[in-house]
Amino acid sequence: MSSNRSGRPAFVRRLRIASALVLSVALASCQSMDLSRSDVRAGLIPPTKAPALMVGAEAVAERTPASIVVDMDTGRVLQADDPDGLRHPASLTKLMTLYMLFEAIDAKRIGLDDAMPVTAYAAARAPSKLGLRPGDTIRVRDAMFGLAVKSANDVASVVAEALGGTDDAFALAMTRKARSLGMTRTNFANPSGLPDEAQISTARDMARLGYEIRKRFPQYASLYKTEGFDYGGRHYTATNKLLGRVAGVDGMKTGFVNASGFNLVASARRNGRGVIVVVLGGRTGRERDASVEALIDTYLGPAS
Repeated sequence: MSSNRSGRPAFVRRLRIASALVLSVALASCQSMDLSRSDVRAGLIPPTKAPALMVGAEAVAERTPASIVVDMDTGRVLQADDPDGLRHPASLTKLMTLYMLFEAIDAKRIGLDDAMPVTAYAAARAPSKLGLRPGDTIRVRDAMFGLAVKSANDVASVVAEALGGTDDAFALAMTRKARSLGMTRTNFANPSGLPDEAQISTARDMARLGYEIRKRFPQYASLYKTEGFDYGGRHYTATNKLLGRVAGVDGMKTGFVNASGFNLVASARRNGRGVIVVVLGGRTGRERDASVEALIDTYLGPAS
């Protein structure tokens, strides 16, 4: 299911015009990025001075494994398997939604106890969700748990609308932020990771995002290792099943749509060392979790 609105085709046409302008500027300024390759087939290219992904023919692999292991303290790549191959990130997208929310809190544009309104559009997002209703509000601090622990798509759109006005506008801001962080092969089309052919990333870019979140916002580190929370009279358990089961794992986010397979960005610390592990394209959640656990054991050593 896509999160597109009925007015989106016109919006996409406008973006394609903006894309052409961006491309002409990039060519004129002789930017070093390879402009002969394409990473976005649907035309969602951010109108930004940063190097833009182009429309073309590069395929996005579906349910195909990719992985990377990064030293949590230095950012050094320890292992990589097709780290730059394009994949659909699914709900790993919410790591960027949270990054944008943390930035807004840090800049005092929004507060932890501020109430964000729930529109009919946000409430209608496909599961996973908290079941928010139009006219409801949700506090920012509760939304953070809804995103990180429950991976709620309705909450993702609430945050997007509160900070960016619409899902589309917020997705463009997310993509611009990705460029500024060095995520050169990522394009966001929505804030949740719901299926969209233009929602793309790589294992390397997702590791970069995880690394930057932990580096810039250490005050929220406990959020990603939360195993459950209560909201609206219900208890929700974390989608990351390695929490509390694999020694040293302290976050971060799972993701799944049919086209992506089972994805996980995991952070772990043992024996005085830390890693961020990204595994994309698992055939099952159990297979994905086993792959992550094996990589953690390999690079951090056995749990004491």
